[in-house]
Amino acid sequence: MFRRLSRWAVTAPLAFTLAAALSGCGSSTPATTSAAPSSSSGGATTVTVFAAASLTGTFTELGKTFEAANPGTSVKFNFGSSATLAQQIVQGAPADVFAAASPATMKTVTDASLAAAPTTFVRNKLQIAVPADNPAKVDDLKDLADPKVKVALCAAQVPCGAAAAKALEAAGLKVTPVTLEQDVKATLTKVELGEVDAALVYRTDVLASAGKVKGIDFPEADKAINDYPIAALSKAPAPEAAKKFVDLVLSPQGKDVLTKAGFEAP
Repeated sequence: MFRRLSRWAVTAPLAFTLAAALSGCGSSTPATTSAAPSSSSGGATTVTVFAAASLTGTFTELGKTFEAANPGTSVKFNFGSSATLAQQIVQGAPADVFAAASPATMKTVTDASLAAAPTTFVRNKLQIAVPADNPAKVDDLKDLADPKVKVALCAAQVPCGAAAAKALEAAGLKVTPVTLEQDVKATLTKVELGEVDAALVYRTDVLASAGKVKGIDFPEADKAINDYPIAALSKAPAPEAAKKFVDLVLSPQGKDVLTKAGFEAP
């Protein structure tokens, strides 16, 4: 804020004046960042939302809507694997809202008494994602069992991985993936980059790829649908804003954004 002054050029009175000015600046100017992700300072509030990676597009849009409707409030997101996010919350990461891709990952948080009465707000279904030109000629789930077909799956502890395991079990198939990814976005990226021939991901992620990949429906997906619960956290640093954000997600406006992205009503 001030250029460095030679200690010989500053007299004692002037040094005192500068010190007072600096002290006053530090105490009266609101900080633009905080060590804690969620905070309230000088009338400004930040609500921090931990959300499944598959919600990235829709929640980013809803975050902008929320900020426009609540001047002075900003929304910060932490998108990733629901299992990883749940562990971060249990380990003390400051967060206001948790939106998970499965009841099992939400249960990690509710069992720790960090959220109460989560609400299922959408459901999601798997599709086979293949490159737009589908070089391996994948047409059905059974094609993924061909050892010549390179397949990416989500890791088993991730909701999309658990859903994939259910679908494959229902089809009586054993698939050996060439890679196991930590969230659905990373899994889809393998297809987009042409590093694999196919992947099992959510249909919403296929739609969000805007034509970079092709989605193939398969009947066993109906036996592996994931419910998505959301809850304001009991130790939310911004509890009022947390409740308002959850209310937006559950509102007709929120449901409209989510269903347009391919999510199903619960």
